[in-house]
Amino acid sequence: MNAPAALPAGITVFERGWLSANNILLCDADSATLVDSGYTSHQAQTLALLEQALQGRKLDRLVNTHLHSDHCGGNHALQTHYTALQTWIPPGLSQAIQSWNEAELTYQPTGQNCPPFTFTGLLQPGASHRWADMEWQVHAAPGHDPHSVILFAPEHRLLMSADALWQNGFGVVFPELEGVAAFEEVGQTLDLIEQLNPATIIPGHGAVFTEVAPALALARSKLEAFAQNPERHARYGAKVLLKFKLLEWGEISKATFTAWARQVPYFLALHKRFGQGHTLDIWLDMMLAELERSGAMKTELDLLQNV
Repeated sequence: MNAPAALPAGITVFERGWLSANNILLCDADSATLVDSGYTSHQAQTLALLEQALQGRKLDRLVNTHLHSDHCGGNHALQTHYTALQTWIPPGLSQAIQSWNEAELTYQPTGQNCPPFTFTGLLQPGASHRWADMEWQVHAAPGHDPHSVILFAPEHRLLMSADALWQNGFGVVFPELEGVAAFEEVGQTLDLIEQLNPATIIPGHGAVFTEVAPALALARSKLEAFAQNPERHARYGAKVLLKFKLLEWGEISKATFTAWARQVPYFLALHKRFGQGHTLDIWLDMMLAELERSGAMKTELDLLQNV
């Protein structure tokens, strides 16, 4: 969709569904830069949105806030289409990209897909870049992902918050699903966002928003609840991963879905830590039942359907 009027000239936000992260197009007279490329199954739509917005211009640069599959799954397709495309990523997983280590990149542990891609530059925290005729500061934003960055344009008090802050919360704290403490890092990143004092936020998912203080208060409330009850966060993380796959497939037999889930390392690890003595299949059924009660899916005979 077109960028809201509150955004400076040269910025277009493609607000995507939750399978793909939002894409932000930054254009000036010299170059066109895209921040995040969506999920691989949406790559044709991502390219079509770009082609329409660029109106014959080429895309010069692709920037990833972090390397989760919903933020960089379209990289390969964009690199294939725009053969001179520069691609900039945060430095933390650069070696894993070079060797294409799907375990370290979390695509294999989460059961998600991401075609291999390359990079040409690193988004070093503390650096700044000029896109769309404005300076963008790169800030480290660990928590949801230990290697994530957020991008801030102080002149306009405009923040690309990736999955560090949405209007209704923040992304799953993936290190916690692996048994690595990271709730404190989420809090530190929320503190950083408050210190930057943005007036407008372009989140990784959901609409652009200006009600920053209420969003921070809600995020801190959710973080406190998760920190006090890690099992609650584990269930939330499991349901997010299940919902993500339902978004990708749309409709799938329960038997096929369960067979897929049994092979996903994150589910095996979460069940081992938080299964409360239930078998894996029963625990997965419990997570699916919670999704159905929340209206996120429905069951028709033996079919699981995304809602």
